[in-house]
Amino acid sequence: MIMTKVEDLLELLNLKSVDVNVFQGYNKTVGSPNVFGGQVLAQAINAASQTITNNRVLHSMHAYFLEAGNLELPIIYNVALVRDGGSFSVRRVTADQNGKTIFILSASFHKKEDGYNHQIDINTKVKQPEELMSWTDMLEQFGDAIPKKTKGFIEIERPIEFKPVEVVNPFNKEDLPPFTNVWFKLKGDTSNLNLASKQQILTYVSDYNILAAAMNRHASKAHWGNTQTASLDHSMWYFRDFDFDDWLLYSIESPNTSNARGFAKGNIFTRDGKLVASVAQEGLMRPLNS
Repeated sequence: MIMTKVEDLLELLNLKSVDVNVFQGYNKTVGSPNVFGGQVLAQAINAASQTITNNRVLHSMHAYFLEAGNLELPIIYNVALVRDGGSFSVRRVTADQNGKTIFILSASFHKKEDGYNHQIDINTKVKQPEELMSWTDMLEQFGDAIPKKTKGFIEIERPIEFKPVEVVNPFNKEDLPPFTNVWFKLKGDTSNLNLASKQQILTYVSDYNILAAAMNRHASKAHWGNTQTASLDHSMWYFRDFDFDDWLLYSIESPNTSNARGFAKGNIFTRDGKLVASVAQEGLMRPLNS
């Protein structure tokens, strides 16, 4: 099955219950040889959410990727009910393939409460999506001029359209500022999504593009073809309800690269400036012999 719209993505993320607090998921490639990290993150959140029966809302998660996932094998998610307190519920999820744990995640759910409210502002100077080219547009316009590995990645059909604000020319060997901004929008009907589904989809999307900010700082010598990259850990905080009926902006910066690792953090805004989530990730950035 090729994923071309949001309904396909929901089918991938909604897990089958196979035992008490045990769930099974399958895989879809995004153009890399291993299971996409965003898929495992979102499926694990789906598994944890299925054990929440008190209407509490996901507010944070923290995860580690331990082994590369095999696209040919199903993933079994085991959920431990760590705590159900007066205000918060905590779940721990382990993802296994062929008897080996490939991923662990902790997630916290909070009852709805009123309190103080503030947020940082969206960057109003970034170009709007109508002014930008999508990955699909770039593929159609530039075709064979795109490096082979990048072209193979963006050729994969997806239920999400991406429009980068800053487009990196791989033939210009110069270091760039360590940030990137990407607009994204779902394909298909998003009118009936509940908050839990929206959070799981947002989690899936959050693993796209984030290490690009770290790569930019070393663009004079580093690119996706000569650098081994992989998500190592991933954290996310969910602040406000939102809708997928318009473009959202993923604004990412990389404060550090060192020891063959790159660190990046991002904020996700609605077009009208509502901050809906923040993300942090450290990823492998290992130079390969040319």
